[in-house]
Amino acid sequence: MNDGEEWVAQARAGDHGAFRRIVEVQARPLFAVCMRITRDAALAEDAVQEAFLKAWRHLGDFDGRSALRTWLHRIAVNAALEQLRRRGRDGAAVDTGDDTDGFLDAIEGDIPDPHRHVLGDEVRRRTEEQLARMSATERTAFVMRHHHGQSLEDIADVLAINTNACKQAIFRAVRKLRVALHPLRPSA
Repeated sequence: MNDGEEWVAQARAGDHGAFRRIVEVQARPLFAVCMRITRDAALAEDAVQEAFLKAWRHLGDFDGRSALRTWLHRIAVNAALEQLRRRGRDGAAVDTGDDTDGFLDAIEGDIPDPHRHVLGDEVRRRTEEQLARMSATERTAFVMRHHHGQSLEDIADVLAINTNACKQAIFRAVRKLRVALHPLRPSA
């Protein structure tokens, strides 16, 4: 039994300190994913608070089939998406695509050393700008896949879409980023 499972067992038995340890360990990574999804610190903070409240209320539902981190991550992503829905920021689109693992890594690897810092800042700025323009589904799928390494099945499950729709959302996000970042690629 790892620390997370042990803390869950203790929290189920009424040990508030055990749940506090879960919060201390998981709050920062959950805030990071919620921030990337909502693009708003206040919304991300609200989403994390809602996620932990829901986790506390449904601790008995945690069956250990997935890691505690995965379970909490799923709750937090759903809470972040709910924050966006409440604020009317959600959007949608459909397309087809291919696998796009490592796209941003490849772009950053192409940046020449002398200008790496300046161009790195520009890549970051354009990426953030483009992420802000994406639908919540595209942004969430992209962030979960490329920033958090989640499987397509896990992402589809969290977003309540099928795996093909998940692939399409990721493809659309990557395509939009490619267009935004294309001018920064060095000429061959």
